[in-house]
Amino acid sequence: MKKTAPIMQSASPELVFAQSNLGAALMRMLQDGSSSYKRIADFLLRNQVKVTALGIEDFAAQCQISTATISRFARDIGFSNYAGLRNEIAETVQAVFQPVEKLRNTIESRKNAPSPGSVSFQYAAANTEAASQGMSEEVMQQIVSRLSKARTVYIMGFGLSSHIAGMLALHLQPFCAHVVEVVSYGGTEVAAGNLANINDKDVLIVISFPRYALDVIKLTQFARNHATCIVAITDSTASPIAQMGDYLLLAPSTHAVLPSSSTAAIAVIEALVSNIMVSNKKNVEKAMLLTEALSEFLHSTETQTKLPKVEASVSSKKKVSKQRQQ
Repeated sequence: MKKTAPIMQSASPELVFAQSNLGAALMRMLQDGSSSYKRIADFLLRNQVKVTALGIEDFAAQCQISTATISRFARDIGFSNYAGLRNEIAETVQAVFQPVEKLRNTIESRKNAPSPGSVSFQYAAANTEAASQGMSEEVMQQIVSRLSKARTVYIMGFGLSSHIAGMLALHLQPFCAHVVEVVSYGGTEVAAGNLANINDKDVLIVISFPRYALDVIKLTQFARNHATCIVAITDSTASPIAQMGDYLLLAPSTHAVLPSSSTAAIAVIEALVSNIMVSNKKNVEKAMLLTEALSEFLHSTETQTKLPKVEASVSSKKKVSKQRQQ
């Protein structure tokens, strides 16, 4: 089995919290705790700001766990009670107040609530901004280096994430030695077959957002067992694939109505593709050649001005043919 390596991750507000002493304790509970403890840790890692305003009864209701279990959880990670845990969370997040949470509070406090469509745009902007703030150029360059050297780059996403995976695969094909879209339209059986020969010379990019598919977790673990380099693109450090990768790119997916938003994920993969396109002289040349090759098949003002001439020529030929028939 592949040895667990520290994840190369960026300095987003959520990651700042996860890398604190309290965040580290919660991550351990998320990985090794009981089912109840995992539920509590997951909620805390995803809702650091929200929990600072919750009493123990409200918190218990949110997690669907007894107040006694929450008190025991607080003591087991080094606090005398839930109030002590909550105060520590408040101090930790004070300097890293999350933009998406800030937006949610702003929206909820308005007397005249905006339309769902307007709120959707606001969440999309906040998610993208949070992803941008958390992007580390050093981590990005390390990922680009691994992709450039990989024998095969596998890209995996289930459900709505499969469409994002397809987009990334299309973008990377000209610049990587070999790209395989793991799921495509075949489902789990095809995905497992595509990953059958994966090894340490390959890179697997895993894309997963709420609601997380069990298949993606199992197949990622399979790749990890075969010493494959794994790049995880997901919404949270509490995501089940976040700790399975060597590199983590966070794309917040909070949405007021939908289970998750894909806007930040698309922005992240576009940033990744942009970096790999200009990472070396050969890739720049490939991008130029690709543009030239496609230019003849794309609409332009030149093709538009030529069309009337073609139509006039066809019309003239029809007129001559008709005269001959007469």
